[in-house]
Amino acid sequence: MPVSQSELTQHFEHVLSLSKIDDTQSVAVLKSHYSNGMVVTAAMEAAQRLGAKAYIVELSSFNHRTAVGNDLTAYVGHTALTNHPAAQQALMAADLVVDTMMLLHSPEQEAILKSGTRILLAVEPPEMLARMLPTQEDKRRVEAAAKIFRGASTFSVTSKAGTNFTASLGQYPVVSEYGFADEPGRWDHWPSGFLFSWPNEGTAEGTIVVDIGDILLPFKTYVREKPITLEIREGFIHRIHGGFDAEYLREYMAHFKDPDVYAFSHIGWGLQPRAQWTALGLHDKNDAIGMDARAFEGNFLFSTGPNTEVGGPRNTPCHMDIPLRHCSVFLDGVAMVEEGKVVAPK
Repeated sequence: MPVSQSELTQHFEHVLSLSKIDDTQSVAVLKSHYSNGMVVTAAMEAAQRLGAKAYIVELSSFNHRTAVGNDLTAYVGHTALTNHPAAQQALMAADLVVDTMMLLHSPEQEAILKSGTRILLAVEPPEMLARMLPTQEDKRRVEAAAKIFRGASTFSVTSKAGTNFTASLGQYPVVSEYGFADEPGRWDHWPSGFLFSWPNEGTAEGTIVVDIGDILLPFKTYVREKPITLEIREGFIHRIHGGFDAEYLREYMAHFKDPDVYAFSHIGWGLQPRAQWTALGLHDKNDAIGMDARAFEGNFLFSTGPNTEVGGPRNTPCHMDIPLRHCSVFLDGVAMVEEGKVVAPK
């Protein structure tokens, strides 16, 4: 249901408070012409209500000839901030950046975070932000799972559909998302509620079956006709087969003409009980980037492509996020998720 401007501002005041914004802090709202005007206004008004020094950095939009469609995750790594040091310095001067434009996977975002500035991404529509308003309990639940994840050396997934996947851990950090940015240099995303890491280079092995009802992002579609089978060796997808959905995925990834698009990127699971597997079917494709799909409780979420945000070698613009239902996820052989139900400490 629609959310009023006043209500959204109150929600932003809550989230900025969780992000430790007060009258000692400064907040920069990063926007472009495609940013949601209600979100920009709410972020500014909430920051001012909390006494913070608030300002807007507005950049022109960015498009690359290789990009297909207008989803904000369909082409990553290059943004309107690329080769724009003056704007980057303006953002680094703030204690918190509210990103309504999408800097994710860009080297500029990493430089801003390394300066100590924290970033909160907010690009989903107001009703979705309201439904998944973050809480301290969200942080507690995600961080409890992250503590276990950080101590693990192996990650494995099985499903009745035929998934049988393994990877080694430890080369890259575990990242938690709970919806607010409360520590120096922290990036987070409202709405969210999940965690993930990256396989050690070359160790992702096995078969993943993307079953009917599973989701392909950034396509924002449910697999409907026939499962997609991915065969993975030494950290890369070597074969994609199935029906129409598999053909569509093959053609899309081939369009980038980059072998790194087939690399395995992050792996993890969803922990947000207010996120809904069904939500994607209730939005126009241009409404949202699909955070319900990424965060719904008990999913197994894996991605392909870049890993530069954690110091990896792959800076490729094609980034697929694929959440699966009904999977069992194990760390060092201990179940975290059993057939789509979270069993790890919450």
